[in-house]
Amino acid sequence: MALHVRGVVLPDDEVRDLWLVGDRVTFEPVPDATTVVDGGFILPGLVDAHCHPGIRPGGGPVGSLDEARGLAAIDRDAGVLAIRDAGSPFPYAELDDAEDMPRLARAGQHLAPVKRYLRGVGEEHEADTLLQGVRKQAAAGNGWVKIVGDWILRETGDLAPSWDAEVMRAAVAEAHVAGARVAVHTFDEKAVEILVDAGVDSVEHGTGLSPDLIAKMAARGTTLTPTMINIETFEGIASQADGKFPVYAAHMRRLRRDFPSVVAAAYEAGVQIFIGTDAGGGISHGLAAEEMLLLHRKAGMSALDVLAAASWKAREWLGFPGLVEGGLADVVVYPTDPRRDLSVVREPRRIILRGRVLL
Repeated sequence: MALHVRGVVLPDDEVRDLWLVGDRVTFEPVPDATTVVDGGFILPGLVDAHCHPGIRPGGGPVGSLDEARGLAAIDRDAGVLAIRDAGSPFPYAELDDAEDMPRLARAGQHLAPVKRYLRGVGEEHEADTLLQGVRKQAAAGNGWVKIVGDWILRETGDLAPSWDAEVMRAAVAEAHVAGARVAVHTFDEKAVEILVDAGVDSVEHGTGLSPDLIAKMAARGTTLTPTMINIETFEGIASQADGKFPVYAAHMRRLRRDFPSVVAAAYEAGVQIFIGTDAGGGISHGLAAEEMLLLHRKAGMSALDVLAAASWKAREWLGFPGLVEGGLADVVVYPTDPRRDLSVVREPRRIILRGRVLL
């Protein structure tokens, strides 16, 4: 059954008629189509570009495909119709084409240093096995590899790169040879410098970015997914570390304090920024709207640019065409103009995924 949608389509800012035939968009009228939207503001479905349906609340891998499905459904029901899974300890390739699930761009399992990352989440490697791990995880994902670039080093009591610079450069190059783009977890100043210089495709978090690195990212087209919701948790992390690792605790507090200005500088420099919640583990699913509002209020991104980062530009980046002729039939509709009041993204009026009405 064909569907008919009419309203103000963003970013074109025009009242338009769309017809959804199966999983495709057309501007050619379809006789006898059922009108399911008549009014409001229409966007291509939202994207959470840093999400982990394979990690259960509280940490560790989900226990089943149904559990991963349920977590992804929470995001879907908030208007997120495409997810980039930035690393999963649980394989769920069966959901890639599931008609009731958001579209998935997936990394394999996180590649992490030995005994220096979240228990049960990463595939751990010493320097001499990392490239083998890169090849394995490139094959396990569908276009992305996730590398943990830094974590606390207990011997020094502070953040430190996961491996030396030569090893991490080789890992990035190996992923590219395997046909995968590289996303890197990084909080630390030194690690992010190594990884940006190594040519990664996407910096996740990026609290340690400097003005020089931001300029390099803008010039090279390296993207940033700030996950500001995650960074808000740094005070709690620091409080737990105060007694045993005071240097690390102070470092995390400083990174949290300075982060809005870091993201604002990246935005002003023209770095492409995407919306990512880091849902999974300690962050709840379904919070894409809250991440959008943080980027608007704390980092100074315009409402239009936040919407682009959460919708049409993110979809283009991941290869999920938006509301163009022949594009994918993923639609989210808001009752009023989200450019004027971004908080409306908390309450979509209509959600259509793969040409099927969900809300």
